[in-house]
Amino acid sequence: MNEDNFDNIKNDDDDEDYIISRSQKKRDVEALQTLGERLVDLKPAQLDKLPLEETLRDAVDKAKGMPHRSALRRQMQYIGKLMRFADGEAIAEAIERFDVTKEAHNKVFHKLEKWRDRLIANTTDSTMLDVIISEYPHTDIQHMRQLIRNAQKEVEQNKPPAAARKLFKYLRELEESQ
Repeated sequence: MNEDNFDNIKNDDDDEDYIISRSQKKRDVEALQTLGERLVDLKPAQLDKLPLEETLRDAVDKAKGMPHRSALRRQMQYIGKLMRFADGEAIAEAIERFDVTKEAHNKVFHKLEKWRDRLIANTTDSTMLDVIISEYPHTDIQHMRQLIRNAQKEVEQNKPPAAARKLFKYLRELEESQ
């Protein structure tokens, strides 16, 4: 075969539609099956917000109640099969929004935990309290100071952290009221 014939064949292939390899098809199917596994991990309220067909939703609900054995594996393969006909991109985007929301919630939660710990640890320094008051101007300062004192007494007396939980709960209420 000479080079001219090879170039003609090569150019003819470029004009045709892109051919997806078997490996790529397999990777796509595995990605959809993984997405189906993520669906099983979601809460029912989150599933209600997703664009799922009734058969797919029923399959996901059945998988939630199955023991971790071969029946669950077969059910997950069935979910993967149903995912081929679903709008995988829309489902993936919605799950990503759930993850971002959860991450933001966790970030706020950790910030409030750090604040609580600093309030309890700092017996004389009121800078953390000033930060909280500036961030949440509607803070009941007297109530906050009482919660801090109670939590500090608990730490000194090695008691269970009931007052520390109340302090955290109050900080969370301040955050949610904003």
